[in-house]
Amino acid sequence: MGCTVAFIAVCLLISGIASSQEAASKADAKDWIQLFNGKNLDGWTVKIAKHKISDNFGDTFRVENGLLKISYDHYEKLDGQFGHLFYKDKFSYYLIAVEYRFVGEQAKGGPDWAYRNNGIMIHSQSAESMGLDQDFPTSIEVQLLGGDGVHDRPNGNVCTPGTNIVIDGGLFTPHCYHLVAKTYHGDQWVRVVAEVLGSERVTHYVEGTPVITYTKPQLGGELKNPIFAGRDGELLNEGYIALQAESHPTEFRKVELLNLVGCMDKKASNFKAYLVKADNSLCKY
Repeated sequence: MGCTVAFIAVCLLISGIASSQEAASKADAKDWIQLFNGKNLDGWTVKIAKHKISDNFGDTFRVENGLLKISYDHYEKLDGQFGHLFYKDKFSYYLIAVEYRFVGEQAKGGPDWAYRNNGIMIHSQSAESMGLDQDFPTSIEVQLLGGDGVHDRPNGNVCTPGTNIVIDGGLFTPHCYHLVAKTYHGDQWVRVVAEVLGSERVTHYVEGTPVITYTKPQLGGELKNPIFAGRDGELLNEGYIALQAESHPTEFRKVELLNLVGCMDKKASNFKAYLVKADNSLCKY
């Protein structure tokens, strides 16, 4: 049986794998890795379409007053320059959490669909492997949306540039799966968490509520980098994490990760109860 949106909580319990809330409740605050240090972009690499790697065109990604900001005040007009900020390390089983808000006006030239729209890219290719003009990395997108004050705009959708996923037991090949979920209007802070379990399962949480779960993230579909040609159906078990810049100013006050891989030997001094994937080579006695 597939985990439909309506039965996500039940499915997580049946699966026998701890949900993100359970894992987080067992972890100490110090177990979370602060990917954003609140001071600078150390550990991150910029890649903006039409620009070489590390060219932070227009100072798009910046840190001000302890916030990681995506800004367009140095742009005359957006010309397809979609950007991504990549963290330096790969991960496989983990929780990635961001606290973000949309602010101000969309950049001139930004497409209608990108209004108050950004995302967390998971299981992503590296910044170094992206083409010069490539819009989006081959990855899975945890979509971050904001409302326009009037219309429903459910938050936490999944989009699939160069990839496919399995939902309710069937291969889902359209670019985005749109939810029936809460809309967050205005400039309020919102916390979104993705529980990523290798190629087994991914679940999105918005303000602690599970909104979608899917399985078997894999290569396939459109918007694929040529380096992945002929590899459709190959499961994605790990990859990089990136934050999007899709034309609307966005602020992040927190980007943190709880690694779910580690020592699971209870005899070890660094045993962690919340882990779901064993790497006992890391154990200390």
